[in-house]
Amino acid sequence: MSQVGETTGTISFKPLQKTQSQLNTLVRPSTTFFQDAWFRLRHHQRGMVGLAIVALMLLLAIFGPMLTHISYSDQNLSQTYQAPSRAHIMGTDNLGRDIYVRLLYGARISLSVGFVATLISLGIGVVYGTISGYYGGRTDDIMMRLVEVLMSVPDLLYVILLTTVIKPGLIPIYIVLGAVGWLSMARLVRGEVLSLKEREYVLAARITGARPSRILFRHLIPNAMGPILVAVTIGIPSAIFLESFLSFIGLGVSAPMASWGSMASEGITALQSHPHLLFFPAAAISLTMLGFNYFGDGLRDALDPRMRR
Repeated sequence: MSQVGETTGTISFKPLQKTQSQLNTLVRPSTTFFQDAWFRLRHHQRGMVGLAIVALMLLLAIFGPMLTHISYSDQNLSQTYQAPSRAHIMGTDNLGRDIYVRLLYGARISLSVGFVATLISLGIGVVYGTISGYYGGRTDDIMMRLVEVLMSVPDLLYVILLTTVIKPGLIPIYIVLGAVGWLSMARLVRGEVLSLKEREYVLAARITGARPSRILFRHLIPNAMGPILVAVTIGIPSAIFLESFLSFIGLGVSAPMASWGSMASEGITALQSHPHLLFFPAAAISLTMLGFNYFGDGLRDALDPRMRR
């Protein structure tokens, strides 16, 4: 814009002549929220490193066992405690089983526990927290006091008590970890709903006569998905670590099934003479948790509306 009329004491403006191509360069391309989030995530170095680690672990867990002709339970007592070599790239254990193959099968169990348990806690926590935050008042007080009472007891104690009561197995592990992981999710969702339910689009939905269930699942939950997705990426490694600990103390999956925790438990007994038995499952657990935490960090920054450019 250019100024004219300054000599008369007034300021007026007249538009400069711009071509259409010049005008297009001044306008930012229109993008959706998730397109903009993906753009920010791609430029987040740690987030992309975490995504690459998570993708690698998933590919190894899904396709790795298909590429081997050995089962995780195959024993060869003539090849016990072998060091890493060309025949066994990660060595063998006390029963002559290939550690690399068992690590691949263990990835299936550990990752499936992380994802399934987190999905169970996600389903319970989102519904519980949304109802508590939306209705508020006495309903919110009662529901949140129950959550606070349950959260006063450590999660590990709940898990140990439930695993001693329920029959051991993979499915009970899913249920137990999912049943104790929904409390923090419920508090997170409840806080988001308390801030969202005062927005104009929720008021408009109420005025038009929308049912509470439609408001919850059509308006509130979708708009709270950003923090929920970040919580999921943090909850998955927590569930993996908790399952590994349970398997480490003998409350996880039953033999001969392999998980990273049970492999670490077997390796700790021969740590001084054969450290590779503990190193590889411990490295897999650490790398997976690092990948999920990096990815969650990047996802949190990508979904933050204050970072939108």
